[in-house]
Amino acid sequence: MGDWMTTLFWAIAGYLLGSLSSAVMVCRLFGLPDPRTLGSRNPGATNVYRIGGKVPAALTFLGDALKGFLPVAMARAASADEITLLFAGLAAFLGHLYPLFFGFKGGKGVATAFGVLLAWQWVLGLILLAIWIAVFLLFRISSLSALTAALIAPLVADLLQGPSRMTLSVTTISLLLIWRHRENIGRLLRGEER
Repeated sequence: MGDWMTTLFWAIAGYLLGSLSSAVMVCRLFGLPDPRTLGSRNPGATNVYRIGGKVPAALTFLGDALKGFLPVAMARAASADEITLLFAGLAAFLGHLYPLFFGFKGGKGVATAFGVLLAWQWVLGLILLAIWIAVFLLFRISSLSALTAALIAPLVADLLQGPSRMTLSVTTISLLLIWRHRENIGRLLRGEER
């Protein structure tokens, strides 16, 4: 029973931390418009870049990645088991997608997913970051980079871990990322994506 209470505690902590919107907070800090009202209306680093440039976008990415990384890292520091680490990360990711503090309307989750994956297994996180960067340098389309990394992530996790709870959790995040990018997929297929 104690193990489940610990898991529940870290899942709730992860979700609440994930529910903080780095994009909204950074835009307020820089005196920029609310990112949910301009551009793609997505509270993420790419939209903040359109609105305010490189520095606010970089801070948004860092904030979103940290809120995925920290719950897992803190749970690990508290000697939590693997199940707890997985739930803490998944909850942080869901908090970003469906934030309690912002009417359950959040971002697409790319940076937060990166933070979670980096905390779960740093090699996996760095491989997927390298894939994202490579695709972006080739095509200069953020959503295509994210979708490519999301599609490849379960395969990389399986190569590193084999069939495991980790691989299942990575697959869950990948499927949610793809779902959140469904409008981008339509624009990519029509050749309209920026």
